[in-house]
Amino acid sequence: MSKAIVLKQRPNGTPQTDDFEIIKEEQPSVKSGEVLLKAKYVSVDPYLRGRMRDEESYIEPFKINKPIASTVVAEVVESKNEKYKEGDFLTGMLDWKEYQVHTGDTLRKISNDHIALSAYLGVLGLTGLTAYFGLNRIGGPKKGETLLVSGAAGAVGSIVGQIGKIEGLSVIGIAGSDEKVSLLTDQLGFDAAINYNTTDDLAVAIKEHAPDGIDIYFDNVGSYTLDAAMKNINRFGRVINCGAISLYNETEQPTGPRLETTLVKKSVKMQGFIVRNFEEDFPEGVQQLSKWLQEGKLKHEETIVNGFDSIPQAFIDLFKGKNKGKMVVKI
Repeated sequence: MSKAIVLKQRPNGTPQTDDFEIIKEEQPSVKSGEVLLKAKYVSVDPYLRGRMRDEESYIEPFKINKPIASTVVAEVVESKNEKYKEGDFLTGMLDWKEYQVHTGDTLRKISNDHIALSAYLGVLGLTGLTAYFGLNRIGGPKKGETLLVSGAAGAVGSIVGQIGKIEGLSVIGIAGSDEKVSLLTDQLGFDAAINYNTTDDLAVAIKEHAPDGIDIYFDNVGSYTLDAAMKNINRFGRVINCGAISLYNETEQPTGPRLETTLVKKSVKMQGFIVRNFEEDFPEGVQQLSKWLQEGKLKHEETIVNGFDSIPQAFIDLFKGKNKGKMVVKI
């Protein structure tokens, strides 16, 4: 028998464990051209919340009573595909299942010789690529500029800030606890960090650390954090809209300050993106991230949760800020 996790019902507001169901199914048999995969590491990501809504988006919503899918590292335990052998490790978009069959066509073969397998879900996966392409292709960083990152202790934000330092930027992070602030400044090389939970006025706190203003804002949060950043944005500043985790569980459309006048008066560029916009260039990104990682210029921060049954709670904990770096479930 094998376990799978399905979406039992669409969440109303913040997801709850009752929105998911763990079911048992027969372990699948392997046909010609297929491989049997055993899940080793499962990625949980904030964007999955959007797929739990029954609405049109850039990716198809999850179906009720069908397995949820995310990026997974899996081991080949049986192969009838000449491209793969038992013991190979593959990564790609897979269902939340202990065992599943696949042709392997959309998956990538990886190695754990020098790099931990979980890294392919974080710094060498879509997380790292999101940071790399978002900052460089949209942010257009120039040495000596100031970069502000929200959700800075999270999976993407922690990598964005480190890349900014590698590229000669002054980097300020925003996070939700003193422990995370210390992580950013003491371990990841950020020049400064702000705990938004202990700051009375976030815009003022940003100005204290960046008296000459912000040139690039990498936004993972949205809402009031974006408002505070915009009060400090410089002329010809760039705002990279990667995510808005503060809004994902809202049940009504929130309102806030209108940003149009700031965008016009300061000639600011604001652009949203999804990482697959740059899919053709993924090999370039993986190569550069791997080089920095092996040179010790890039640290791989992870929060590892153990056990297949823990996947739903690990996902929910993302919205409580319980992760430092990439949240991964080890099966």
